Amino acid sequence: MTGAADPSRADAGRGRDSGAWQAVPSAPRLGAGTAGRYLVDALGLAWRAAPAATVAKLLLAILAGTGPVVLAWLTKLVVDRLAAGQAGRHPGQLLALAAALGVVGAAVAAQPHLAGYVDGVSGRALRLLVTGRLYTAVNAFAGLARLENPRLRDRLQLAEGAGRLGPAQCVSGGLGVAQGVLTLLGFVGSLLAVAPAMVLVVIVSAAPTTWVEIRLSRQRAALAWRLGHAQRRELFYARLLTSLEAAKEIRLFGLGDFFNARLLRELRHVNREQDTMDRREMLGQLGLALLAAAVAAGGLAWVISLAASGRLGVGDVMLFVAAVAGVQTALGGMVAQGAATHHALLLFDHYRAVLAAPPDLSEPSRPGVRPGPLEHAIELRDVWFRYADGQPWVLRGVDLVIPAGAAVGLVGLNGAGKSTLVKLLCRFYDPVRGSVRWDGTDLREFDVRGLRERLSVVFQDFMGYDLSAAENIGLGDLGRIDDRAAVVDAARLAGCHDTLAALPAGYDTLLSRIFLDDADAADPRAGVTLSGGQWQRVAVARALLRNRRDLLILDEPTAGLDAEAEHEVHRRLRELRQGRTSLLISHRLATVRDADVIVVLDGGRVVEQGSHETLMARDGRYARLFQLQASGYQPSTVDVVGTPAPREAIG
Repeated sequence: MTGAADPSRADAGRGRDSGAWQAVPSAPRLGAGTAGRYLVDALGLAWRAAPAATVAKLLLAILAGTGPVVLAWLTKLVVDRLAAGQAGRHPGQLLALAAALGVVGAAVAAQPHLAGYVDGVSGRALRLLVTGRLYTAVNAFAGLARLENPRLRDRLQLAEGAGRLGPAQCVSGGLGVAQGVLTLLGFVGSLLAVAPAMVLVVIVSAAPTTWVEIRLSRQRAALAWRLGHAQRRELFYARLLTSLEAAKEIRLFGLGDFFNARLLRELRHVNREQDTMDRREMLGQLGLALLAAAVAAGGLAWVISLAASGRLGVGDVMLFVAAVAGVQTALGGMVAQGAATHHALLLFDHYRAVLAAPPDLSEPSRPGVRPGPLEHAIELRDVWFRYADGQPWVLRGVDLVIPAGAAVGLVGLNGAGKSTLVKLLCRFYDPVRGSVRWDGTDLREFDVRGLRERLSVVFQDFMGYDLSAAENIGLGDLGRIDDRAAVVDAARLAGCHDTLAALPAGYDTLLSRIFLDDADAADPRAGVTLSGGQWQRVAVARALLRNRRDLLILDEPTAGLDAEAEHEVHRRLRELRQGRTSLLISHRLATVRDADVIVVLDGGRVVEQGSHETLMARDGRYARLFQLQASGYQPSTVDVVGTPAPREAIG
């Protein structure tokens, strides 16, 4: 309870997400230097993921680049000898040329199949490496601010696609460009030997191709970024329509057509944008094809006229035809591969950005410092917090002490800031102003993992994992996930042991049906689903497995339970909380009345605190809320047998 001034000026511009996350361009571009660095990074990833496959890809690219040139020259030599009538005079030379032609032709024919296999091997290894690195980086976000940032959600969605395909596309595209360079140099040399003037014509004709392909690549990358929001909404509606959790309301309220219409609206928007992009690409490629055909036809007419005048031989004409086609194919391939590589590098930029993201929580001044066992208190000192600049303050100058060994109850209306306070205690966020202290030391001075090792929490929005019952509880303490006795003890404390033991495979039963196929659908042993209340007990058991922690936080731990189950769970929790530091959050005031200290939050401020008796005697906000809830359990005047109703029935 403090009258501190609003600190909005003090933290102006200090959002939870700053830097690159606030300045992501809508149409990203890469300079030549940046693209080169990214390409080197992608090649380095490919080498670390699959060195042998990377070497094989390089050798196959060299074969693909030089093979067509060698075939063209061998064909010219054979045709020239046949035209000169040397078949009878030098049959051995022709046979040698024919054999060489067959070997090179077989190698060139086999190259695409070998390359496809090697690409698969390399791509799978690369995907394993980059996916592991991506989600390692995501897991390194110690807080929640990054994951709640819509801009990062878009960037992460693109990074996931780039992580699966981007580096592999960068490597394949880079080698494709190198392959095109080899083919181009070989055929340019061939054109210089036959028709030097055509070299300049063919190369100049490639300029529009280069410009069009690079422009299309940038437009495709910008489109992918621009459609991120719509595609995410489309995915949201698709999941909603197939979600078991939403199925009841969707069917009861007739929402299926409503959400389906919204999904189709997003999909039509995406389709319109993609249709426009495809149309631009088609027109550009059509124009380039007509230009290439005109250049080839003009050059061929010129060379044929030279051959008719006797200035070129038949083999030269064939070499020219192969060279023009090869140069145009190589140029087109280089530009297309370069554009595809450019597009992949633009997406790879999102992947690198996620990996290079700065920490979302401030680093301790002395890394590696872990909090010791709680001896005195956890204290919030003048804590102000809001989720982003420009948004309302959720906590306003909160001062609160949680003494070691004490049970503290936290109550308040919806939106009072109770769950936000829990997030600060877990250090999912840092206060905008003020501090949260553990035995006098700011939480920001501790290693965040070490801090969380001291906590055990049941969140209001707890998770149910599509894993076995034992694993669902064991996730609360990975060091004891295989300790079946500890898991069972936690389940007994939470009151769910009998339920889990009675499942078809006991604690090894899968608590999900999503992995089943048609053959398993009728077999309850393959997986079961729990009720909401049963899931809540499992979540409580998960937290109780961490029974050696200093602070136990229970955020509405029995909201989904019936009255009898709620009473039993709270009885067990009261026994467990004896002598332990705990924070119990509940809308039901009767569940916190035995706490050593009850704190009332309202509008982000502490408005009352004290024991139940003290607060009732004060006749303030807590007393009014308690009496309001109690009145719901009391007859209006007297009970059915004429006995006056108890004053505090919910106690």
